[in-house]
Order: sequence, then C-alpha cells, then structure tokens
Amino acid sequence: MFYGAMKLSIGGSLKLAFRPWVEGLENIPAEGPAILASNHLSFSDSFFLPAMLDRKVTFIAKAEYFTSPGLKGRMTAAFFKGVGQLPVDRSGARGAGEAAIKSGIEVLERGELFGIYPEGTRSPDGRLYRGKPGGLARVALATGAPVIPVAMIDTEKIQPPGKVMPKLMRPGIRIGKPLDFSRYHGMDGDRFILRSVTDEVMYEIMKLSGQEYVDIYATAAKRQLAEAAKQEKEEKAAKAAKDEAAKVGKPGRTGRSGAKDPDAAGRNEAE
Repeated sequence: MFYGAMKLSIGGSLKLAFRPWVEGLENIPAEGPAILASNHLSFSDSFFLPAMLDRKVTFIAKAEYFTSPGLKGRMTAAFFKGVGQLPVDRSGARGAGEAAIKSGIEVLERGELFGIYPEGTRSPDGRLYRGKPGGLARVALATGAPVIPVAMIDTEKIQPPGKVMPKLMRPGIRIGKPLDFSRYHGMDGDRFILRSVTDEVMYEIMKLSGQEYVDIYATAAKRQLAEAAKQEKEEKAAKAAKDEAAKVGKPGRTGRSGAKDPDAAGRNEAE
C-alpha cells in the first residue's frame, strides 16, 4: 500500500513534470519474475523506470540509506522503502555483491520484478561501461528468470553534477525483448559463462541506448578521472606557486640583502 501511495505521488509528479517517453512496455510480463537490467546514468533512474510500469520494481540500495539517525534519517529510510528500494548490507567478506545476489533471488522467488544495474555504478561520462558478471548473471542463472534489457535515455542531463535545480526535459526509456538464459542452467559457477551472459545483456543495452561502449569497469573509469583531476589540480597549484616565485624574484634596484644598490644611488645623485 505504501509503495502504491509513493508511486502515485512521486510517479505522478515525475510523469507530469518531465513527460518521459517509453518504448517496449509490452516486453514487461504481466506477472511472474523477471530481471530488469538497465544502464545507469543518473540517481533518478530508479524512480523514472518504476514510475512508468504498472508492476512494482525492487532495486537495491546501500544500507546506510536506511540506518541514518535522526528525523532526516527516518524520513530517508521511509522514502527509499516506499519507492521499492531494498537495503543491502555491504559488510562482510564479499560485501555488497553477495548481499545483492541474495536479495535479488529472494525478490524473484516471490514472483516480482528485480531491477539491477550491471555496470555497478553510475556512468561518469554518459558512456556504457563493462558489466560486472557477479550479480546479474548469477541471479539470472540461479532463478531462471528472464532478463529484460532496459536503456535509460538522457536522464543524466536532467540534473548534472553540481546542479541543484533539475532541468525540465523529456527523458526516455527503451525496453528490449526478454533474454532467456535457461541453456546455462546449473552453470552459475563457471566464470566464463557468467561473463558471456553479462556481455550479451550489455550488448542489447548498447543497441537500445545508442551509447558508446567502453570495455572497462565504470569504477575503474571513475578512479582514472579522479586521478586525472587530482593531477591537474596539483599541476595548476605548482604553476601558480612558480609564477608567484618568479614575481618575487624579479631583478630590481635592490641588492641581495634588500638594501639599495649604492652605485645606483650615486648615479641618481649625479643626475
């Protein structure tokens, strides 16, 4: 009931304000379990997609969103629960990966829709990055649920990093045909099979989204961008320090000690 109320209020507001367009709604089954595997461009992806579907979609979110103290923390937890987010405890030996797999299997065993982002994190630059094989493929092979590729379009342009107010524009959603991986049943321990399943899904997402594909993980790309930004900042600081030192050290009419050059003073008196 809470999900329905939140969907009606938040989903209705999103549809009214942004008027998102959708293609391929007929590919979402009316009942039964299915995995929605989507690219990830914006924080808002987890809201726009459920807003446009009749069925409930459960995504995973870090447990910190549900355990923060105080009134703000309780309101945040209520919001995430209300929109179908599922807390994942990232502690333990293998962290979020194992928790996400377990949560996904439980959702699908209830006959519901499970949403997952194979890239593992938001794209840092709008391109599509290599999918992580652990979560998506293992959940699909463990449950036999079909995988439905989904492409979010232009959601990253609504509220770019550093912008407080969202831009009113029409994002899009393209939903592809379900992918059946039942041929790999019982092979979820084979890393080559997991890689093959993940790559097949990512290829379908690429076709739907039209994004440029980058064959590295988005987490690695974010590290590279952070390191490049840090290096650029250090180089600018070094250049600024060098320029400042050059200004201070310019030759003038003083000697090394800072006293006036006696020869120069004599010349001035003669003039």
